[in-house]
Amino acid sequence: MTVSANRLELLQIADAVSREKAIDRAIVIEAMEDAIAKAARSRYGAETDIHAEIDPRTGELRLSRHLLVVDDADLDSPATQISLIEARRHNPAAQIGDSISDTLPPFDFGRIAAQSAKQVIVQKVREAERDRQYEEYKDRIGEIINGVVKRVEYGNVIVDMGRAEAIVRRDELIPRETFRPGDRIRAYVYDVRRETRGPQIFLSRTHPQFMAKLFAQEVPEIYDNVVEIKAVARDPGSRAKIAVISRDSSIDPVGACVGMRGSRVQAVVQELQGEKVDIIPWSQDSATFIVNALQPAEVMKVVLDEDSERIEVVVPDEQLSLAIGRRGQNVRLASQLTGWDIDILTEHEESERRQKEFAERTATFMNTLDVDEVVGQLLASEGFRSVEEIAFVELGELTAIQGFDEETAAEIQSRAQDYLARVEAEQDERRKELGVEDELRNIDGVTTAMLVAFGENDIRTIEDLAGCATDELAGWSERKGQEVTRHKGILDGFEISRQDAENMIMAARVAVGWIDALPETGGEEEEETEHEDAGHEAPQA
Repeated sequence: MTVSANRLELLQIADAVSREKAIDRAIVIEAMEDAIAKAARSRYGAETDIHAEIDPRTGELRLSRHLLVVDDADLDSPATQISLIEARRHNPAAQIGDSISDTLPPFDFGRIAAQSAKQVIVQKVREAERDRQYEEYKDRIGEIINGVVKRVEYGNVIVDMGRAEAIVRRDELIPRETFRPGDRIRAYVYDVRRETRGPQIFLSRTHPQFMAKLFAQEVPEIYDNVVEIKAVARDPGSRAKIAVISRDSSIDPVGACVGMRGSRVQAVVQELQGEKVDIIPWSQDSATFIVNALQPAEVMKVVLDEDSERIEVVVPDEQLSLAIGRRGQNVRLASQLTGWDIDILTEHEESERRQKEFAERTATFMNTLDVDEVVGQLLASEGFRSVEEIAFVELGELTAIQGFDEETAAEIQSRAQDYLARVEAEQDERRKELGVEDELRNIDGVTTAMLVAFGENDIRTIEDLAGCATDELAGWSERKGQEVTRHKGILDGFEISRQDAENMIMAARVAVGWIDALPETGGEEEEETEHEDAGHEAPQA
């Protein structure tokens, strides 16, 4: 066909493609212009700068060749350039650097040129369709959408959503559930991104928020923000835990989610292929929340370590398996829900551990303080955990122990202080043998025992300490799947935090002049000055 033959047909094609693909008509016409220009270049030469223009109202096509006006001496590419003399024959006002448009006559497409033009149009339309899908769905992340299964490829489900296609990857499907073309499917939009090819909209049926959104659809109180879902943990297709709290004291959040005779939670369970759901009341108190999260197991005692977000839970001996769950499922979900690492002990195990710790502390006091077993047991039973505590505690706390008079208490404290002095002298001697400089003592928080640890790890000067990383001193944890591997640091066992280790390193860098004084110091001085000024002004107010 000739490109000038049927103006109406060009516009009809553009309108049909625009409606079918739900993209702007102007984009389709632009794609056709690019395709025709490419086909024309195959005839007039690939290096030729050819432009095609289609009038969006009449469908009239205009082909033109653009030539750059250059000086006669600089003319070296007749396909893209035109001399100034020749240009002025077309346009007397032409200047060097201008562009001259030369109209080209209509021509017949060859088979290859037509196929090439078709590919250009298809590609441009596909890119426009992807852009339209991205713009339409980028703000719908976090929603549940309904669709129809279009096809299944290698376990991945392609979903037709009407104006777009999405994909549910095999690992985002609930285990053992199958879909066939034509099945209806509900899923959670967890990501929308630009891709060079293939689907851009990614759906999930295993995402924790999929369950939360299902509850929001089934429970009006959640939709109205009267009941809030605080956390969700799932083992897809098997079991889940969801923590809820009510903003209205008259509404029971658990009862609202369960519904009359369990109707609401049952609707969610059916959508999740029978996944069992534990609905748990959320609490601001971490210990209470963790106890609730371990339901249905009964908890006797908890011990929290807030610095490391770790909790030790003691349960009755017969409830250990219930608390842990099949393959550790119950405690794993409780840990995911609360964000705490949970260690579970039975009453018997906890009793044995307490007895072991008591015996170890008793033996330590007997050996270091040169006292008999009865005195060692008395000190351990009163809660003293180390010789340092005994050496620096108020004397009155020792005399308050039954059977201890003031003289006995003073003697025990003196022995504790003598022992620590001997240990300090031995450690200092070891520090000197390792060649650790005295200047390292000036770093806040550094003890003689730490200096020995430094020396054993080739840190002998302030410059050596300044060159360390925080991980080297405090250690670090590495997570692979569900397993966490702890890598020890040089100061492991000294009960220092990562912040303490970082402060030591920064102080060393200041001392050797690598950086200026830490800004926190100046900030504290300014803050103190402000407090003083406020104190002077207060009486006037």
